[in-house]
Formats: sequence, C-alpha cells, structure tokens
Amino acid sequence: MEVTFIFGSIFSPIASILGVIMNGIYSFFNLLGIQNIALCIFVFTFIIKTLMLPLTIKQQKFTRLSSRMNPEIQKIQAKYKGKKDETSIKKQQAETQAIYQKYGASPTAGCLPMLLMLPIMFALYEVINDVPGFVTLIREQYSIVAESIFGDSNLLTSFAEIISKTVADFPTADMIIDALADFKTSQWDILLGQVSGDAGGAINYISRANNLFGLNIMNNPTLKSVSVIVPILAMGLQFVQSKQISVKKDPKNDNPTANAMSSMNVVMPIMSGFFCLILPIGVGLYWIANSLFSIVQQYFVNKYMDSMDMDEMIEKSSAKA
Repeated sequence: MEVTFIFGSIFSPIASILGVIMNGIYSFFNLLGIQNIALCIFVFTFIIKTLMLPLTIKQQKFTRLSSRMNPEIQKIQAKYKGKKDETSIKKQQAETQAIYQKYGASPTAGCLPMLLMLPIMFALYEVINDVPGFVTLIREQYSIVAESIFGDSNLLTSFAEIISKTVADFPTADMIIDALADFKTSQWDILLGQVSGDAGGAINYISRANNLFGLNIMNNPTLKSVSVIVPILAMGLQFVQSKQISVKKDPKNDNPTANAMSSMNVVMPIMSGFFCLILPIGVGLYWIANSLFSIVQQYFVNKYMDSMDMDEMIEKSSAKA
C-alpha cells in the first residue's frame, strides 16, 4: 500500500494530464450515445502510442547505430581485456568515447527514451486502474451509489461487510467511491439487491460501462472462463512485438545486446501473461491494445528505418552531436 501511495504521488502530475485525455475521450463517445470504458481504453492507448512515436523512432535509431558500433567497441574491450592499470583504463575510455563520437551517439542515448517512457507507463496504469478518479461522467454515477450508501447506516454496514471492512473505515463518501472502484461483478450483484431508485440505476450504468463482450473489465481473468483469452492474447502479442524489435544476431560477432534481447523475448511475454492473469481485465485490455498498436506502429517504423541509408544516418547523427 505504501509503495502504491509513493508511486501515485510521484506520477500524479502525469496521470492528471493523461486523465484529461481519458475524460475527453469518454465525453466524446458519450455525446454519440456510447458509454463504454473498454472502448475508451482502446482509443486512449492509440492516442498515447501516437504521441510517443518520436521516442520510439529515437530508440530504434540508436538500436541501428548500436549494431554498427558494437563490433568496434568489442574490439576495444578485447584489446584492453585484463588490463586494470589506470593508463589502460583511461585509454580504453578515450577510444570508446571516440567510437560514440564517430557515430554521433552517447552511452545513455539508448536509455533516455526508455527512462522517459517509464513515468508515462506508470501514470497510464494509474489512470486505467482508477477510471472514476479521472472520468467525470463515470464518477457521477459512483457518487450516486456512494451517497446512497453513506446516507443509510444499515446499507453502510452491509457495504462494509461485502468487502470485509468496518463502518469506521468509511468516514466520507469519497472513500466509499475508492472502494467501489475495485468492485467485482459478484460484489455489485450483492449491492444491487440492497439498493433502490437512483442508486440501482447508477449501478446498472456502471455495469454497462464496464462491459466488454459480456465480461466486467474490473474482474480478474480466470482459467475456467472465456476471460482467460485476455492473458493469452497479451502474451501472444507481446511475443510478436518483442520479435519485431529484437536485435539481429551477427554470426561473426558475439553481441551481448542481441543475447540479452533474445532472453528478454521469451521472459517478457510470459511475464505479460502472468500479470494480466492477476490484474483486472481492464489492465489486460490496455496491455493488449498497447501491444497491438505497437506491432502496427513498429511495422511502419521498421519500413522507415529500412529505407534510410545507414551511412547517411551515421553522418547526420554525428553532425547533430
């Protein structure tokens, strides 16, 4: 809980900006008579991936440059292998730096785009995992339910029992909204049987908004239901995506980067499937949409990069540096 709070505090400014985008998407579809969070997550992911395209291209350029730099850097490493004296270390650093200057790159160039992407990824998760906190029209429905619970002591007691809490844990209606944001289908069904009027209508609205082909996106996938397709799709698409961006091995050079990437191409898809199995379907949907758009985007990025002359790219990169 403490870790979640710390990360939430760090990335809240970014999450607020992304939340405005998510709120705008939902409001737009609402004008068309469509209230569906899953659809909004899909469109939301597409917009964010498009905005991050310059970082993706920058990352790919560095990867291409690295494929040319690494053999030369490895020769320098082999040249000074086992030499630990200060003079040799300085010469190795100077010669290595000269290679980076020759190609117009820097040791941190490959990490910078990823470091910029990570805060955005964490903030994205915060938005998708707490839609009522960022989408005004959805929060209005949660507020109707929360106010109904907060104003009825018997209903408040029953609500607390549903999530194994006490009435004292909910001194405000906002705290009830936070708890409702994590409700699963079974919990909504119990609550729906105990409320009436506007609160019942609000719960039905929330259920429709959270629906994806009969699945509640706030539920976790299970191995014995059709929802298992979510982690399977996430794993499969992640595998395709990782193969697209993998570093090609050169049989003449033992490229540590290629070897590491080869291992990650197996590990990352498995991790994606595991996390999508233990997290709500909505998060898995984002993962699937992200991989799907990444695959399409990477296809065109690869076409663009393949059309570029490597020598010309190196010359431009060196001049810019």
